[in-house]
Amino acid sequence: MTPEQLAEAIIAALDQAVAAGDVTVEVPREVRVERPRSREHGDWSTNVALQLAKKAGVAPRDLATNLAARLGAVPGIAAVDVAGPGFLNITLDAASAGELARLIVEEGTAYGTNTTLAGRVINLEFVSANPTGPLHIGHTRWAALGDAIHRLLTASGAEVTAEHYTNDAGNQMDLLGASIVARATGGPVPEGGYPGEYVVGLAEAVLAERPDLLDLPAEERVAVARDVGYQHQVAQNQQTLTDFNVHFDVWFSERTLHDSGAVEQAVERLREQGHVFEHEGAIWLRTTDFGDDRDRVMIRANGVPTYFAADAAYYLSKKDRGFPEKIYLLGADHHGYIGRLKAIAACAGDDPEVNIEVLIGQLVTIAGSRMGRRRGNALLLTELLEWIGSDPLRYSLARYPADSPLDLDGEEMRRRSNDNPVYYVQYAHARTANVARLAGEDGVSRADGFDPSLLGHETESTLLAALGDFPRVVAQAASLREPHRVARYLESLSAAFHKWYDECRVRPMDADEEITDLHRTRLWLNDATRQVLANGLDLLGVSAPERM
Repeated sequence: MTPEQLAEAIIAALDQAVAAGDVTVEVPREVRVERPRSREHGDWSTNVALQLAKKAGVAPRDLATNLAARLGAVPGIAAVDVAGPGFLNITLDAASAGELARLIVEEGTAYGTNTTLAGRVINLEFVSANPTGPLHIGHTRWAALGDAIHRLLTASGAEVTAEHYTNDAGNQMDLLGASIVARATGGPVPEGGYPGEYVVGLAEAVLAERPDLLDLPAEERVAVARDVGYQHQVAQNQQTLTDFNVHFDVWFSERTLHDSGAVEQAVERLREQGHVFEHEGAIWLRTTDFGDDRDRVMIRANGVPTYFAADAAYYLSKKDRGFPEKIYLLGADHHGYIGRLKAIAACAGDDPEVNIEVLIGQLVTIAGSRMGRRRGNALLLTELLEWIGSDPLRYSLARYPADSPLDLDGEEMRRRSNDNPVYYVQYAHARTANVARLAGEDGVSRADGFDPSLLGHETESTLLAALGDFPRVVAQAASLREPHRVARYLESLSAAFHKWYDECRVRPMDADEEITDLHRTRLWLNDATRQVLANGLDLLGVSAPERM
């Protein structure tokens, strides 16, 4: 019996109580079941009696006692106890609990997916790096978290588009072009330009593609260097993100907003909504009407649009492309954007509490022996991947809430030790694969038998309960945008598996021992654990190795 099936049984018991006239209350269509803090209190618990008692006009314990009697008659439920003010602690019989192992193996990669966000259409924007240089440590955390959130939302039934917004307009791009020309000619980097060594590589790439660069007039030379160099830098960043196992469905160019007239159109659309005004020759958006700390200039008095105008046009673009929900993942220095982005949504006629969500990630620092390899005083993502590797880096960044500052140790992330969480979890998966491989060599086959009633060992009950909790963890992590819940779950599951491995044998002890359904059924449980570990690691964008 899965947690979902148990929840359905509880709803059926409530329906029966209402039909019998024992209680008058509107029965919820969803009931939450959770693992008790202590295994002594059973496999699952629910506080539904506490939630409904006041509406029903009865004491919580009385309602819980009524439900306990009805649930006790449900096949697969061994015992139901009423605890405290009205909690229900439920113990499944071994066969019912063990059946979960077969369900997980049969569902495979689909196990853990759910429909809690079905029907939701979401645009998820993250990283959104300036194309004026390589991705660095400041982009790394949101790359890992953003991609994991994308995977979680999708696993929970939402239709999600992962989008990267490329800030390829404005003076910064001209400075990039001028910096590339300076490197190509051996001249000084312009004031405010880009002195990093990577610009040398861009200059070489531009000269290889445009050997006539230095023959062009000065203004045209900068424009060509800007456009060609920009394309090379974006391509490099795309490859770096691919190496980091991060994928985007859309790479959106800010320049297209300006070239298409979308910025000017945004001003007029917001003017029609009644929120645009003019002051001292500039065009403003009255965002203070919707909680912003000050009104924002959209078009300067000299006719030049501001970055804020592009932000407004970009928001409207997302709306026009059919995304009712828009999630922005921004860096630690973007707290001020929360109010202004929500104000843009309100000015556009949307509900800022429904149609837009802004998440802020805190800073991360990574210490270790390779911190000296810097380019322009920034540790690059390519260097982090070379030094630490994608799996340890992604797992470590996903393991903590986004709003907590991080100070990680690069050498610790690389360490092959059970003290290293990513190694601990990946090793658990590799161990399940090894168990299956050796069991097969011994002649143990799942196809030859399955008797879930045999899974009665204490460690098996604990492991099954942990496996059954996976879909709830996925749904909650998606709803809260908190991938760290999956990481911590995987560590707990790995601990339960390792303890089970120490206590229970899948393979025969020696060549003379007869292979029985106990061996075969335990192989089902082993393989179910392997599947959940693999599914969970995939949600974090981390590999599940077969050997370590």
